[in-house]
Amino acid sequence: MSLAQVHHISAAPGDAEAAGRFTAVGPGVSAALLAELEPLVRYALPDGAPHRPADAELRSLPQAFTYAVLSDGSRVVGRTAPARGDGTAPVRFHTHAVHLPPGVPLPGGRLPVEAWRSPHWVSATPVGGGALSDPLGLLPPGPAPVREGLDDFAVSRGPWLAAVLADLRRASEEEAPAGGPVVLVEKQNADVARWLGLAAVTLPRESVERLTFTTYTRRPGSSPLRVVGAPPEDAAAAREAGLRVHVCAERPPVDGTADAWARTAARVWRSRASELFEEARGLPGDPFAAGPLAVIALCAGVALGPEERAAAAGWAAERPYALDAKRTGQLVEALTSPGIDDRTGSEFDAVGRLFGALDGRCPASVTAPLAAMLVTEAVRGGNGSLELPRRDAFVGPEGEAIAGVLAPEILAELESGAGGGRPVARTVQLLRVARLLGVNGREVLPEVVERLARTILTEADGTDEPPAFTPALLELLDEQFDVRTALLGALDRIAPDDPGAVARFLERVALPFTGTQALPHLRMCAEAPGAMTTLGRDRSAVWHRVLRAAGLSPFAEPQVLRTAVGLVWEDRAPTVEEARLLLEAATSDAHRAAGTWARLVDAALGATADTEDGTALAHDLLRAFPQEIGGRERAALQLLELCRDLRSGAPEPGWTEQVRTLRDRATPLEPAIQERAFTALVERLLAPDRPGAELYAFVRSDDADLIATYDRAARAEPTRTRLRTHPAYAADCFTHWTAHPHAGTAWTTTAAALLDEVLRPAVRGMTAEAVAEVEETVGRTGSSGRANAFRDWNRSRALGRLGRRIAGRVRRG
Repeated sequence: MSLAQVHHISAAPGDAEAAGRFTAVGPGVSAALLAELEPLVRYALPDGAPHRPADAELRSLPQAFTYAVLSDGSRVVGRTAPARGDGTAPVRFHTHAVHLPPGVPLPGGRLPVEAWRSPHWVSATPVGGGALSDPLGLLPPGPAPVREGLDDFAVSRGPWLAAVLADLRRASEEEAPAGGPVVLVEKQNADVARWLGLAAVTLPRESVERLTFTTYTRRPGSSPLRVVGAPPEDAAAAREAGLRVHVCAERPPVDGTADAWARTAARVWRSRASELFEEARGLPGDPFAAGPLAVIALCAGVALGPEERAAAAGWAAERPYALDAKRTGQLVEALTSPGIDDRTGSEFDAVGRLFGALDGRCPASVTAPLAAMLVTEAVRGGNGSLELPRRDAFVGPEGEAIAGVLAPEILAELESGAGGGRPVARTVQLLRVARLLGVNGREVLPEVVERLARTILTEADGTDEPPAFTPALLELLDEQFDVRTALLGALDRIAPDDPGAVARFLERVALPFTGTQALPHLRMCAEAPGAMTTLGRDRSAVWHRVLRAAGLSPFAEPQVLRTAVGLVWEDRAPTVEEARLLLEAATSDAHRAAGTWARLVDAALGATADTEDGTALAHDLLRAFPQEIGGRERAALQLLELCRDLRSGAPEPGWTEQVRTLRDRATPLEPAIQERAFTALVERLLAPDRPGAELYAFVRSDDADLIATYDRAARAEPTRTRLRTHPAYAADCFTHWTAHPHAGTAWTTTAAALLDEVLRPAVRGMTAEAVAEVEETVGRTGSSGRANAFRDWNRSRALGRLGRRIAGRVRRG
């Protein structure tokens, strides 16, 4: 089939009036297609080009080799080159193009870029209907000349390779990426053609055929093509236009590309192994995935980076059937090479998956290096996410060799005193590798497991999700019975000291403790969350249920008391009622051994002032734990006990001073206890049968807080009612409130106020007979002078005179 050819002469440089024209057009090329083609072949001279170039200067001007797809699906391959013009136009630009109808391939199945060096492009329109040259059909057979020297070119452009190949791959996608063409800036436009030659070898054929291009243009921003070449002077303008620009004539780029396929392709080119691209396309998978190409490159001895090696291992793990025995061995040898020192965690994870895929499918001699590499990394690299090999992966000399190297390192780290700060995942990994290699760690196991148990709780606390180490830990416990037994026992011993942390851990991680071990504390911790959900705020019921889960009586094992109390009340104190229940549920010896007596003391000290059982609880605690309770707490409980005695009416003499003494010993005293004690004391002092000695001690104490409590109680309604209805009581209060004029300021001020503001209104409301009875009682129990004082006070209807008299006596005293 003969392809239509087109010839075009562009306008002369600087001639604004002249226009380009098509000088020859083959059959089938419509005027509409010519209108599309004309902008693609326009030519602008580079900066600094001479107006009348010599022959050598003319030959050195850039040529534009173009491949474009037109609107009807047809394609055009052409070359635009400077040519000698006539006298008025010393330089003309001649385009020789070949039109390919839709669906018609290039002759011989060649790619467009392969016609770049065709010797049959002409620089003048054939005259007289002579035979037309065929730049596409007359290409030399065999590898196209465009491939010559590509290896050297790729090596020379090593720093730019990955980034340019990544952009060329994106430019070749089925849907052209937005943002304009990729701009390749080279001093020689022939080097742009070489970049396109690299793309033709590297990319799949269908991608290459979508990659429209021109090797030279002065207007990259307006080009409809996917890749354009531009001179260095246009690089800045292209960047400002937002285009992807690669200036390959300046200093190499510092940042790399994130495209692992492009990085792998760049390493293949720098290794001068371009034949590997065709081999890689024979493997299954995405053509632009890094895995297939990385596998072929590694098998051929090409050195790759860690991400590319990980891609190779990951691809092979997903398709272990895709490689023959020879390539599988080559891949394993490349991945496990001792000369590699930049392996990453993701690479080891991929190698672990590869080992899992090959294990049992390949001979042990093939997989043994992978297994050795994995366990070595687990020990030396601290990679806790590795999927370890099976135990029988090291049967034979390979296992003995690696065990002999790693066993001392494993034991040394397990025995290290720094193990307390070792992460759980690390300890679990070491224990698993030790079993895998048959390392005898029986002697160090108890101490290691004890530290591991505490670290587990520390790392797991503070999060609502299962800890990251959970899968590995459960695998360890499933693999090693001795470790499971020791770890569960260690957690059971820890639980009484921190049951809340253990319960929260067991709620997120289902440890296997359903065997024959007793583990009472772990069973209680596992029961607590469900009990709280079911029973809600009934903490006494929760406590009973949790205690039953232990399967042991607190009389036989007092520590279950400690665990149960810690689970139900954690850092809170029980209420007084709950504390009395706890005290009755077990003996004082059990509470003493468990240390829970301190929680009962906290309950008594934390009770509110209106809790009646608080004083009884204090009384019981003082007798149950006489040696354990001391210091401030003992004085506070004794103060509560004294409140009980004051209310019952049978305190030991000297209780006024005793209240003040215990108050001082219990400092800092809970406000509720002080309020309770002071209230009990002043109520006793306001009682009709109060002892005079206690009243005297109270007045002389000049204790401002105590006197203030007395003042509040005297003003309360029970006292006011008694004053109005009992003349003898009113007489007693008058005698008491006027009997100590030389007491301190706090008392004299309070007494004067009570006479005027409390007693006077009560006396005013009495009948004359009742007032006379008050007066007679005052005289009988005191003296005639005090009776006269009462008459004066009552007659004056005011406290001013008596108050001044009392104050004067205080001053004279």
